[in-house]
Amino acid sequence: MTKSELIDVIATRGTLTKARAELVVNCVFDAMTESLERGEGIEIRGFGSFTVRPYKPYSGRNPRTGEAVPVPAKRLPFFKVGKELREIVDKSRAFAITGDDD
Repeated sequence: MTKSELIDVIATRGTLTKARAELVVNCVFDAMTESLERGEGIEIRGFGSFTVRPYKPYSGRNPRTGEAVPVPAKRLPFFKVGKELREIVDKSRAFAITGDDD
């Protein structure tokens, strides 16, 4: 699902225009982004939680040349799925579980 598809779903499920639904979606995403920028976590019960994880600098390799490349320290968002969402997705079985890596 893309952002525009999410906006369409919110507009049709509620009594909102697409413009109002877009404003709602943008406000939610902006608030979440600002919270993560401040290093705060976000917990949405039944859905999951977002946290910021710090990573130490390390020495990587350029895959083309094999040359060592310094990778600076960074902070990245991390999502941990909630129990309810995990169970809903697992029970849906919309796609067959084949065990293949395709």
